[in-house]
Amino acid sequence: MSYDTLPMPLGAFQGNAGALDDFRIHSPSELQSLLKQLQDSNTLLHLSTPDGVTYTTTLWAVDAARGVVCFSVDSNDPHVERLLEGDEAVAVGYVDNIKVQFDVGGLVLVHNNRSAALNAAFPREIYRFQRRGSFRVRPLAGSLPVAVVPTPEASGGRMELRVMDVSLTGVALFLPDDAPSLEPGASLEHVSLQLDADTRFSVTLKLHHVSALHPESKGARLGCELDSLGGESARALQRYIDQTQKRRRMMALDG
Repeated sequence: MSYDTLPMPLGAFQGNAGALDDFRIHSPSELQSLLKQLQDSNTLLHLSTPDGVTYTTTLWAVDAARGVVCFSVDSNDPHVERLLEGDEAVAVGYVDNIKVQFDVGGLVLVHNNRSAALNAAFPREIYRFQRRGSFRVRPLAGSLPVAVVPTPEASGGRMELRVMDVSLTGVALFLPDDAPSLEPGASLEHVSLQLDADTRFSVTLKLHHVSALHPESKGARLGCELDSLGGESARALQRYIDQTQKRRRMMALDG
C-alpha cells in the first residue's frame, strides 16, 4: 500500500481555525504517547521542507523533559545538510493508516565517533488526518457513548467500555486497568454499540490493536474494526458521525 508522504496543506483551513480541532493533538501526555508509539514501532517519518527537500528517517529518542525529539540520520547524506539549511520542516508518517504530521523546528546535527542524530524541538501539536471513508470523530463533551461487550468473566456477564472515537469502519474503546484483559485478534460478537439515543445497534468487533495510554489514564486503547454492520446500522452511524462533526464545528464558531 502506498501513502502520500507530503504534508497536508494547513493553509487550506485558514479563516476557520476551529476546523482543525478534530485533527489536533496538543495535550503534553498525548503528544508524548504518540511520539513514543512512533519511536517504538520504528515508523518511517518523511521530513520535508517548503523548497522540496525530503529525507526519510525514524525517531531515535523522545525526551519530553528536555523538550527534544531525536531523528536517526546519516550525516554523509547531502539531504541532511539541505535540511539543516532550511528554517522549517514537517514530519509525516502513518499510524494504523492514519496520517500523522507535525512541525520540526530547531534542527541541530549531533554526532560522535559511531553515529549521528538530528535533534529538534519537541512539537507543540500533532495532527492526525484520515481518509474520508474512515474519518474518526470523538464524542462530544457530556455524551457517554459505550460499547456493551458480553463476557463471562465480567460481573453480570458484560462490561461497558467507553467509546473514545468512531468511524464508519472502526471504533476505539477505553479498557480500564481493572477490566478483563483482551488480546489482539479477538472477535467480540453481539456487542451493543450505544452512541446516543438514536444510534444503537449490535455489531461484531475485530480487535486489532491494544495500545498503552499515559499512566494517568489507568487503562488502554482498543482499536477495533466494525464487522457485520448492516445497511440500516451503517446509515445510522453515518448520521451520527455527520451530526457530531457539525455540532463540533458550530461549537468552535460559537467559541
